[in-house]
Parts: sequence; structure tokens; C-alpha cells
Amino acid sequence: MPFLPSTIETFFLSKRGDMGELPMGNGREIFHFANHVVKGRWFSLFASFLIMAGAGATYLFGTYSKEIKASLGYDQTTLNLLGFFKDLGANVGVFSGLIAEVTPTWFVLLVGAAMNFTGYFMIWLSVVGKIPKPKVWHMCIYICLGANSQNFANTGALVTSVRNFPESRGNMIGLLKGFTGLSGAIMTQLYLAVYGNDSKSLILLIAWLPAAVSVIFVYTIREMRVVKQPNQLRVFYYCLTIAIVLALFLMVMTLVEKAVAFSHAAYVVTATVACALLFLPLLVFVREELDVFRRKNMPISPPQIDTEHRPVVLEKEDNSTTLEIKKGDTNSKCFWFTDIFFNKPERGEDYSILQALLSTDMLILFLATFCGLGTSLTAVDNLGQIGESLGYPTTTIKSFVSLLSIWNFFGRIFSGFVSETLLVKYKFPRPLMMTLVLLLSCIGLLLIAFPFPGSVYVASVIIGFSFGAQLPLLFSIISELFGLKYYSTLFNCGQLASPLGSYILNVKVTGPLYDRQALKELAKKGLTRSSVKELTCIGNQCYRQAFIILASVAFFGALASLILVARTRNFYKGDIYKKFREQAEATEAEMASTNNNRIH
Repeated sequence: MPFLPSTIETFFLSKRGDMGELPMGNGREIFHFANHVVKGRWFSLFASFLIMAGAGATYLFGTYSKEIKASLGYDQTTLNLLGFFKDLGANVGVFSGLIAEVTPTWFVLLVGAAMNFTGYFMIWLSVVGKIPKPKVWHMCIYICLGANSQNFANTGALVTSVRNFPESRGNMIGLLKGFTGLSGAIMTQLYLAVYGNDSKSLILLIAWLPAAVSVIFVYTIREMRVVKQPNQLRVFYYCLTIAIVLALFLMVMTLVEKAVAFSHAAYVVTATVACALLFLPLLVFVREELDVFRRKNMPISPPQIDTEHRPVVLEKEDNSTTLEIKKGDTNSKCFWFTDIFFNKPERGEDYSILQALLSTDMLILFLATFCGLGTSLTAVDNLGQIGESLGYPTTTIKSFVSLLSIWNFFGRIFSGFVSETLLVKYKFPRPLMMTLVLLLSCIGLLLIAFPFPGSVYVASVIIGFSFGAQLPLLFSIISELFGLKYYSTLFNCGQLASPLGSYILNVKVTGPLYDRQALKELAKKGLTRSSVKELTCIGNQCYRQAFIILASVAFFGALASLILVARTRNFYKGDIYKKFREQAEATEAEMASTNNNRIH
């Protein structure tokens, strides 16, 4: 960034008098600061933002699925089967979690990049006819492989960021998953600018762009020691503001592009603005790192040390840490069977993988996720065909997909930031917010079952919002109930309910019901299935029965999450972040003491 050296030099010169004898403002200090920024927690978070912004290719399935269906001659059941394997790959993250337990973060990200490019590039080759028409199971493998790559991005970027900022995990997960929610709209703008209005080329963009971003930033994302920073929450709210502006810009552009014919140059301008907003958090983080760098290199005289507070905190943290280690040693001596089923830790402590997976809390959370994400994914995967069945033009259907992506983002940041604020200030449990979100999704599903003019616009907003809100809540609840030690595996296991729900509700329920209605329409015209290449249903009745069933399932999921609310009410009444706050204070005290000894 060409403006960075002059900005840093101006800051250093203005602060020369406050920084003691350090020779600020020269090239050497600028180099040290740049190195400090790249190795810092905030730049790691910025890189995570970019990686997560490219990890939402699965949400664009509704845009390019029509190309797959038409070019390969699939019926809706076959297309929904592909949608299931997409959801299966996107949500079976156990492999990435287990790999992350034994390998460094950079390896996890590189594996994800390779899988992303291979899977989607093979789909693109198939759709454009550059290779012979693949068998259906080949396509299932391709899309499952490509979609599974986002779990490696999640595990590498999200888990590392949560561990680097444990006291702000709700805000953190909301932002990271929010950028993933915006991924569909961002990539839509990019492919319009690069390739024009060509849905087949969108698949090619999905193949190479996320992989390239992961490779570029692969070594900057790593776990670091947690340090207490008083203005940390303010920085996150700056990022939230930038993200909301980006989302609003994308939403306005989506609506304008629907009403006005854009030239290629206009698409280039909108994509450039979107990228500029996406990179804007870097300025916020550079400013934050300036303050960190200044404090790190400032001589600390004895009067500046909080002698009444810091030694006490450090001693307290050392003692507490010792007690936690002793407790862990004691538990490790228990028989594995009793340890798993009878001697489980308290909620909020570090569960083992089996302890967490076989707990009642996880089973209830699994059921609620099966109902909530299963119904939402079914709606997302069928959105293109829903618009087609109700007579909307192709440009409008793309608007539905973009609106769903944008409101997916709003749902994620809302559930992340609002649930965090309500939890800290009012002890409002996150499982209760999940209940409310599932009830909201029922409304969106019913709007598709009983459509009226313009109802799909409203349904896209509601379903996108509720779908987006569920993921940060799920990931946050798992981290809070079962600890962070095995979080990379547990949060991936927790979302396994999503592809299971998608398979049953999408492949076994929605697809066959749609095809049954389409065959009835053909029979009325005196035609058979062999008479047409593509099986299509037109009319309000195409999805009515299926979405009534989906709304009922979502309501059942809300009842299941309400049971979890009752079970965890006492846990959420306590201070769930106390131990992380004490660890951060102890680390800060230790670093201050070390820095003071080094200087004096």
C-alpha cells in the first residue's frame, strides 16, 4: 500500500516526544513496524476476513445450478442430489478439524486451497464441455470436494481468530461468518466485472479466487498469546460499521443492476468499490498496531507500573493456572468410560471430543441444527427453481440469490454482536436467541408455500437472515459449553447435522415432491418424461407441500432449542469469560514486566 510509509512516518514524527529515545521516523523503524503489523493479531484477523469472504461459494449454487441442470440434462431430483453433496462437503468438517489438531494452520489452509480449485475447476470443465459428460457420481464428488474446502478455511481462519480473541468470540464469529455470508454477493460483482453476465464463468472464478487468497495469506494466520487491549471492542465495532456499509452497497447495487442495464465499465467500478470496502478494515488494524507497537517499545519507569494491580493479577493467574493443570491431571487418571459418561467437566471447561459428542447438550443442539439448517439449506438450494416456478425472469432470480446472501450476512453479524451484548449485559442465553431465529425462519418458509406477488423477495430476506444467524449461534454455543481445547474438531462435528438434514429434507422430500408435480403438468399436456430434456414445474403448487413440511420441521427445531435453554440457564447466568479475562491480564502483566526489565 503506497500510502503506508508516509502515514507511519507522520505518526512517528508526531509521537517522537512521547516515545523516549527510540529513533522513530526513519526507514529502519518503518521496516520494524511493517514487520510488527504483518506478524500481529490484527493482520492475522484481516487475512481471516479475506479468506472467509471467499469461503461462501456454496451459497452461489442457486445462481449456477441452472447451468448445470441445462448443460448436463438433469431433472430436479438429480440437481437436488448435487445440492446435497454440496451441503455434505460444506458441513462435514471433521477431517479438517482432526487435521488441524496435529498440523499447523498453514497446512490446513493449503489443503483447503487445493481442494477448492480441483473440485470447482472440474465442474467448470464439465459444464462448458471441455471434458466428456461426467457421470452423476463424478459430479457429486467434484462438488463435495470443492465445498469441503470451506471447512479448511473455517478451521484455519475462524478457530485461530476465536482463540486469539476469546473474550469477543460472539463478535468475532459474527464478523467472520458475516464476511462468508457476503461472499456470494462479492463474487457476483467480481464475476460481472471480469467475465460479464456468464454464469458458467462464475464457476471458474469460484475455482481460482478463494484458492489464490488462501495461498497469499497462508503464513500470516497463526495462534498467538492473548493480550488484553482495552479498546478491542471499539475496533470490532469499526469493522462492523465497515462491513455493514459494504453489505448496504452490495444490496443497492443488486437492486440497481436489476433495474438498469449496466455496461462492463460500470461493473468494473462497482467491483472496485466493493474490494476497497473489503480492504478498509486494514486501515483500522494498522492504526491499532501503531498503538501496540508504541506501547511495546516505550520505556516503562517504575512509577508507571501499576504495582498494586499487576503483581496480584499475575500471581492470581499463576495459581489459577496451577489449579487447572492439577485438575486436568486428576481427570486424566480416571477410567475412560467413567470419564466420558459420568465425570464430565462443568459446562465451560474443556471437554474431550467424546465427552462433548456424547453429552445431552450436544445431542439437543444437533437436533435443533438438523431442523434449522436443514430446512434453510433446502430453501437456499431450491431458490433458483422456486423463482422459475413462480414465473420470475432470470435476472430477478439472481437478485433473489444476492439478497439472500446479503441478508445472510446481516443475520450473522446480528446474531454475533447482539447475542454477545445481550449475554454480557443481561445474561441473555444464546440458545434462546436460536429459538427465536428458528421461529422466524418458519415465516419465510411459509411465504414460499403460500406465495403472493413479491413474496419471494420477502422470503429471501427472512430465510437469508435466519440461515445466517444460526451458524454464529451454533459455533458460539459449542465454544461456550465445551471449551476451546478441541474446538476445531467440535464445531465441525456440530454442523454435521446440517448435511443430514439437507439430504432428508432436500433429496428425499423436496426434490421428489417437485418432480411429482412436474410429471403431473406433463401428463396434462399429453407428454412423458422422455419427451423433454429438462423436467420443470411451473406454478404455485410446485413447492407448496414441501415447504409446509419444512416449516413444521423448523418449528420442531425451535422447541428442541428451547429445551437447551432450560438446561443451560444457570450456566449463562454466570461470568463465562472470567478465566479468559484473567489470562489476558496475566499475559499483559508478564509482558510489561519483561519489557521493563529489558529496558532498565
